[in-house]
Amino acid sequence: MSKFETAAPATLPDFRTDAFIGGRFVAAASGRRFTAVNPATGRPLAEVAACDAADIDRAVAAARAAFDDRRWAGLKPSERKRILVRFADLVRAHRDTLALTETLNMGKPISDAKAIDVRATADCIAYYGEAADKVYGEVAPTGDDTLALVLREPLGVVGCVTPWNFPMIMAAWKFAPALAMGNSVVLKPAEESPLTALHLAALAQEAGIPDGVFNVVPGLGAEAGAALGRHMDVDAIAFTGSTEVGRYFMRYSADTNLKRVSLELGGKTGFVVAADAPDLDAVAEAAAAGIFFNQGEMCTAGSRLLVDNRIKDAVVARVVAAAARWMPGDPLDPATPAGAVVSREHQGRILEAVARGQAEGARLVTGGGAVHAESGGAFVAPTVFDDVDPRSSLAQHEIFGPVLSVIGFDGLDQAVEIANGTVYGLGAAIWSGDLAAAHKAARRFKAGVVYVNCFDADDITVPFGGVKQSGFGRDKSLHALEKYSDLKTVWTRL
Repeated sequence: MSKFETAAPATLPDFRTDAFIGGRFVAAASGRRFTAVNPATGRPLAEVAACDAADIDRAVAAARAAFDDRRWAGLKPSERKRILVRFADLVRAHRDTLALTETLNMGKPISDAKAIDVRATADCIAYYGEAADKVYGEVAPTGDDTLALVLREPLGVVGCVTPWNFPMIMAAWKFAPALAMGNSVVLKPAEESPLTALHLAALAQEAGIPDGVFNVVPGLGAEAGAALGRHMDVDAIAFTGSTEVGRYFMRYSADTNLKRVSLELGGKTGFVVAADAPDLDAVAEAAAAGIFFNQGEMCTAGSRLLVDNRIKDAVVARVVAAAARWMPGDPLDPATPAGAVVSREHQGRILEAVARGQAEGARLVTGGGAVHAESGGAFVAPTVFDDVDPRSSLAQHEIFGPVLSVIGFDGLDQAVEIANGTVYGLGAAIWSGDLAAAHKAARRFKAGVVYVNCFDADDITVPFGGVKQSGFGRDKSLHALEKYSDLKTVWTRL
């Protein structure tokens, strides 16, 4: 029996478990299925269609037919807006079911699933719905004898391959702007957390998105994901996940039809605290939340805490105290601050990284082990290492779990050098009482997002993405529309 009374509720949601292709829920062509597991209990949740290349072919064909007959792309943008806003309203109306499904399938706290994941998903869909009829073309400044129109047009079929840490939000960041521009979509959710994506497919249909325009194909990455990346009739791939897998999608594009690729990949954020940082209590709370929120399963997690040596001991003591308030518990208890990591396999990878850190000589201050083993679930205690060598694996490799590495520095020049000293470039942060110095440092960070005296600030209107081996292309904001559209010039002799 599970330790947690509510981690395995007596009544489960009515999960959608088949692929959604061409407006219908259908089994995988092979008939195979895989098991979706509740990571808080280790128990099976549902048997989900294990789609492969044959199913990707079906989904892409449906998406291509829908695009070519312009049942969606040919609608007035104001009509696409109306349908997408309706879609967002349905997400809000299904808040409780979606949040419960997300928590059961992925392990995050139910309070976060309701207040953050469902809300942000609906807000994202509504934002791009509202943007659909606000995209203008241009008239080029040519001579009086010509008229040159610059039109922004949809690409065609967009493949979206999304991760398991924020299954709904990451999917919406990709499919919503793609749909707003008039594309057809084939969404391949992570095999660890496919259930909310399939529920969203039903809501999309109910909202009025035509059959074939929005398809969801669950399956293993090496089968369904690779087939989507290699497909000759897919015009673009939008991927969020590991840098290793991102490289595969680049190769797939090069080896096939040169489909455009956008990548949001790993991160190893440097969270810099200058000696003059105001309010060390607030800094410590932000640092703890920055690594322990969502069980540390965030690409922007503030996994490297860089602190001026003059205040390091004081900051570390505060962070350790704050870490105790992030101890994971029953994900379905509304008071739980953190839940299970996504799987026992991922728990093992996190604990292996902890063991390597200790072997490298870093000092384990708190945590470092599995907790709630009797539950059958995959839980990891909030973990803090001090005296971490910035060149060590602990400081260089993305762990994607609740493991914080503290690194001391002397002066902001050294802090910026250390912060930039990884292959990643997704996020960075600086806390300082000197805003001029902070903004000068912000200009020098090699990162797509820099936080000054805050962390993990978020708004759908602000672009998000990385540089270096954290990828390229931007999610969120109106800039995301550029990834899913092309410019066409139409010349007319007058």
